[in-house]
Amino acid sequence: MTPARRVLLVTGLSGAGKSSILRILEDLGYEVTDNPPLTLLDALVARSDQPLAIGIDVRTRGFEARAVLGALAQLRAQNDLLVELLYATAETDILLRRFTATRRRHPLDNSTGTAPGLVASIDQEIVLLAPLLGAADLVIDTSDLPPHDLRRLIEARFGHQNDGDSMTVTLQSFAYPAGLPREADLVFDARFLRNPHYDPDLKAMTGLDPVVRQYVKQDPDYDVFLSRILDLLKLVLPRFVAEGKKHATVAVGCSGGQHRSVTLVEEIAASLGGSDDITLLSDGPIVVMHRELARQGRSSWRWVRAPQQRAVPDEQIRTEPS
Repeated sequence: MTPARRVLLVTGLSGAGKSSILRILEDLGYEVTDNPPLTLLDALVARSDQPLAIGIDVRTRGFEARAVLGALAQLRAQNDLLVELLYATAETDILLRRFTATRRRHPLDNSTGTAPGLVASIDQEIVLLAPLLGAADLVIDTSDLPPHDLRRLIEARFGHQNDGDSMTVTLQSFAYPAGLPREADLVFDARFLRNPHYDPDLKAMTGLDPVVRQYVKQDPDYDVFLSRILDLLKLVLPRFVAEGKKHATVAVGCSGGQHRSVTLVEEIAASLGGSDDITLLSDGPIVVMHRELARQGRSSWRWVRAPQQRAVPDEQIRTEPS
């Protein structure tokens, strides 16, 4: 059977990295079209026999989220296509900083470019795109993603040939006070476990340090908690694959996102990476991300199992800021 051809609709907030994502996809062999009229989507898809990435945003004349969702539904009705909606977002203060640094005007800002006009434009765009955020197959928050990490993330999720029988799993640690990860499908709360933060010798360390992980694992309920998480993943993740889901993010949070959540994510990664129980994930990439460590400039990303993908020539790799 011929694999379904991949069609990605890439949307999101202005300044959140949509253009950078499209450039990365182009490097990976996708035919890329940015901001075409919605009425031309069917024609664009019909005339191409390559994986296709189409950028859609509020610059489109007469933009309406409802119309985008309608076009998305029509494409998904074609059995020979694998159609996904990717949404790029970032925190408002990050967007403000990016627009200030580049001196670009927001596409919805009709003012003289002052800060109040920019803030109002960002708020307006969030409201306009809310239905697309809710319908997205994948949400990428670029607030703490340097360009090279954004590239690695896109490569991990879209750079390999996915034949429908595998799924990319992202395991992410985070801190509750900083907010839930927008892209999370499953969230586990580790705040009840013993906290290394209160040990002066461990406070500055992370769950990447063996002594911290050993401290957390000494909690009497740790083994039971980890075992039940894994049991749930063994039940749920294959069902995600069966329903055609291509990406799943499993998030574990604690108070600081540095000790307990990192420990659990590392343990889950080790278990999934070497597990034969989740047979449908045998060929799927597994990514580990530690959000709060990234915000501190520490090591925060790795593949537990890397995707199989064609190499990208060095001269094609671009590193423009997101």
